[in-house]
Amino acid sequence: MKNWKVVAVSPDASMKETLAAIDKGAMQIALVVDGDDHLLGTVTDGDIRRALLRGETMETPTQKFMNTNPYTGLVDEDKEIWQRTMQRHSLRHLPLLDSTGRICGLVSYVPPAEPLRENPVVLMAGGLGTRLRPLTDAQPKPLLKIGEKPILETIIENFVTQGFYRFYICLNYKGDMIRGHFGDGRRWGAQITYIEERQRMGTAGALSLLPEPPDRPFFVMNGDLLTKVDFVRLLQFHQRNHAAATLCVREHTDTVPYGVVQLDGYEVKSLIEKPTQRYYVNAGIYVLDPEVVRRIPDGGYYDMPILINDLLRDERPIYSFPLREYWIDIGRMGDFEQAQTDYCAVWETP
Repeated sequence: MKNWKVVAVSPDASMKETLAAIDKGAMQIALVVDGDDHLLGTVTDGDIRRALLRGETMETPTQKFMNTNPYTGLVDEDKEIWQRTMQRHSLRHLPLLDSTGRICGLVSYVPPAEPLRENPVVLMAGGLGTRLRPLTDAQPKPLLKIGEKPILETIIENFVTQGFYRFYICLNYKGDMIRGHFGDGRRWGAQITYIEERQRMGTAGALSLLPEPPDRPFFVMNGDLLTKVDFVRLLQFHQRNHAAATLCVREHTDTVPYGVVQLDGYEVKSLIEKPTQRYYVNAGIYVLDPEVVRRIPDGGYYDMPILINDLLRDERPIYSFPLREYWIDIGRMGDFEQAQTDYCAVWETP
């Protein structure tokens, strides 16, 4: 546990003073505290860089650019919980608080040795990406770069850091480019097998082309998603519920810009001004039981929603896993631009 007082600063300290504390502590973080040692916020090199880009100066008070909602741990939690929190959120250090919010310590991230997990991961990377043209005229969507890496590379690395290494990548449009970039996957600590779709087969049809039936629950994920979901937790949720399929869902809200009138014939029963409706939408990430593959017809078009509805008709147990972590479907140009904006904050270590 680090001596947190070395990197403690007041909210009135200037950016220059806070930068000096970060340099002195050599931990790439400063802790902003009040006179009673309550944690008010944190400052990293990245926070200072972004403040300078906004036009702040070295004399700007730290309270104007500090992170006022940092991740923290509880001092009486297990060390494993501290480490997992830092791993999930790409943190180098975690302030530890007592029950009153006073800081008691600062711990550093130690990369865990994740056990290797045999569960296969099937990545659907054969889409045309028509809504992202002209970007996808020259390369497939999974190879478009978000930050410094192709989308599919970030997906694979995210799985590998959690112990999953057996990948099947389903190819169609410009598939040779994907094969050329990833090869056998060894560079990423992965084993990659490619599945060639000779025709459009939908988001589930390509599962009929797996070289051998899975012998344990496996993931299916669209190759144009970026998410911070904990795949180990998702897998354990699926297994605990003995599900035939588990699909990740995301809450979506839609505000009607008018007053909504409820009628009984011509009689007005209520008038609700600009109501907000909430839905759960399919997030494009699934865990499937091995027996599900036998239900998929050979060589034809078969989408994942068709599979899920077929299982529901057969009264097979289907569960939803709500995503609270970062998630974005890079399907349109606006999504692509948003993902670029998000990348540094979400994927790069602060």
